[in-house]
Amino acid sequence: MAVKVLAIDDEVGFTRLVKMNLERDGEFEVCVENDSNNALSTALEFLPDVILLDIVMPGMDGGDVATLFKNTPELKDIPIIMMTALMSPHESGEAGYKDSPSGIVLPKPVNLETLKKCLEDAVRGSA
Repeated sequence: MAVKVLAIDDEVGFTRLVKMNLERDGEFEVCVENDSNNALSTALEFLPDVILLDIVMPGMDGGDVATLFKNTPELKDIPIIMMTALMSPHESGEAGYKDSPSGIVLPKPVNLETLKKCLEDAVRGSA
């Protein structure tokens, strides 16, 4: 069964690439939302296994959206992977992403293999 991923990012080209690359081998089913103001309704409709969330977006930023999700009973336990271009791959360490007390942070641009591993770890709860 495919892992359901909700990708929330205002960059349409980025989410298009993420969807295309992750769905290529059937391991993932990806729903895309490019407007952070619609993120809650999209998440409630799709009910993902894991959420990819850009930090810097117009309207509500990633922190606002994450807080909204954590305060919504149906979404509060879904792992959220924050993505940002404000962190370099060097800062992310050997794993390719940073696991902090506030959650997982993945640098952009995203390496496909690192993204897959990060998603799998988040769903398993080992990230």
